[in-house]
Amino acid sequence: MDINFNKNEDHNKLLLSDLKNRFAQVKLGGGQKRIEKLHAEGKMTARERIDYLLDEKAKSIEIGAFVGDGMYKEHGGCPSGGVVVKIGFISGKQCIVVANDATVKAGAWFPITGKKNLRAQEIAMENRLPIIYLVDSAGVYLPMQDEIFPDKEHFGRIFRNNAIMSSMGITQIAAVMGSCVAGGAYLPIMSDEAMIVDKTGSIFLAGSYLVKAAIGETIDNETLGGATTHCEISGVTDYKAKDDKDALDRIKSIVGKIGDFDKAGYNRVKAEKPALEPKDIYGILPKSRADQYDMYEIIKRLVDNSEFDEYKGGYGKTLITAYARIDGWAVGIVANQRKIVKNAKGEMQFGGAIYSDSADKATRFIANCNQKKIPLVFVQDVTGFMVGSKSEHGGIIKDGAKMVNAMANSVVPKFTVIVGNSYGAGNYAMCGKAYDPRLIFAWPSAELAVMGGTQAAKVLAQIEASSLKAKGEVIDEVKEKELFDKIKARYDEQVSPYYAASRLWTDAIIDPLETRNWISMGIEAANHAPIEKQFNLGVIQV
Repeated sequence: MDINFNKNEDHNKLLLSDLKNRFAQVKLGGGQKRIEKLHAEGKMTARERIDYLLDEKAKSIEIGAFVGDGMYKEHGGCPSGGVVVKIGFISGKQCIVVANDATVKAGAWFPITGKKNLRAQEIAMENRLPIIYLVDSAGVYLPMQDEIFPDKEHFGRIFRNNAIMSSMGITQIAAVMGSCVAGGAYLPIMSDEAMIVDKTGSIFLAGSYLVKAAIGETIDNETLGGATTHCEISGVTDYKAKDDKDALDRIKSIVGKIGDFDKAGYNRVKAEKPALEPKDIYGILPKSRADQYDMYEIIKRLVDNSEFDEYKGGYGKTLITAYARIDGWAVGIVANQRKIVKNAKGEMQFGGAIYSDSADKATRFIANCNQKKIPLVFVQDVTGFMVGSKSEHGGIIKDGAKMVNAMANSVVPKFTVIVGNSYGAGNYAMCGKAYDPRLIFAWPSAELAVMGGTQAAKVLAQIEASSLKAKGEVIDEVKEKELFDKIKARYDEQVSPYYAASRLWTDAIIDPLETRNWISMGIEAANHAPIEKQFNLGVIQV
């Protein structure tokens, strides 16, 4: 091992340690005192409920753990968006589970909470996965009601999706394990089956205080909307559970009786571990996002037996296209090569940039994967499309458009792994969030932005310096550096993978060694949803 490998390894393991420390903090939700209060009420936390519900020792992945990170500080924060979402197995069947975290503002919905819940429903609809709601929420967070209540992608969209999923035949089961008030009361009742926990669960459009204020009636919450009321009088809920575990056991029993699903038919054989050591990734991936490295070495540590069949290996070398297997699943990989390479003319091409020939190759490869019904995996470390007169005269915009067209119209499931840079139009072409990857996740080394931090800060600093000069201010080298450093610091915060994850631009930040599990779980979920339309590129300029 060389000295650079060791430096890279140390750096990436520090990033991983930071990830683990951040996640440990996130798992506390609203804090240890609120967890203890919940336990004193005889209730489990959201994470405890999910852990009990999911099959022991079976694989699972968490969606949006860092949602809300650094947001809403003036309101006390919103760890994980106040809701925990996991894809896992219940009684042997893959499901997605959504659990309100009552330790965070009594499970109230912030704007980002709504976005995360909608993402969970989107995953369920795209993959035809059963979805389980563990409800324990005070409803909309009123100080921010204007950002969560009336728009298309706000709170009400949840119930619209309940109705759409029901029409699609997607199983929805709800357990009311705490508060369920106002508009939120519709979610469990629009599910296929609903249960409520005695004494701790309650459902009503308006609580006792509001009822008193509105119509003058004096009534307690239990009589108004408790388990006995809704299981024996109103008929709103289907089952009464004695406690949290009883409700979760009921869900396990119901899910265990669901029939088999129609499969999409993605190819899978017995899984093989990579022949090369996956932990080497920490030493291969450079500390600096500007440094070059060989993406082939990363791919070899992600795919089964470290084997792949490369497509057009001698052409368009700044993109790697290859057929491989991950955890037994057949996949088509589109990855940015980060080494400087030579094309057939002997011209040097910068690693990380997409050139006309590499875009053309990717377009054909994506079409081939669609024809063969092979899921696509995009491995992003992209600085963007190549610029300059040579590229423009060579039609880079046209070739880039063809690649984006093929990727956007792809009908096989797409999965995106951001291992390094994810800049500008390169983010789009390599299946960024705007292009509907079934799952999109990042390594701690990832950066997402319109352009790299240094370049962007230089441009912005030049603009600001020109503006100040126009106002008559004297801008010397010291002042220019101050401007640059200030802007660079702000920009660096925004390109952080945590900034992206907090806003749900990515589904997760993961240890690189978890990549195979995420892709495998994603394809297994996608296999629930047979392809219903044919691949069609539409109109493109040849």
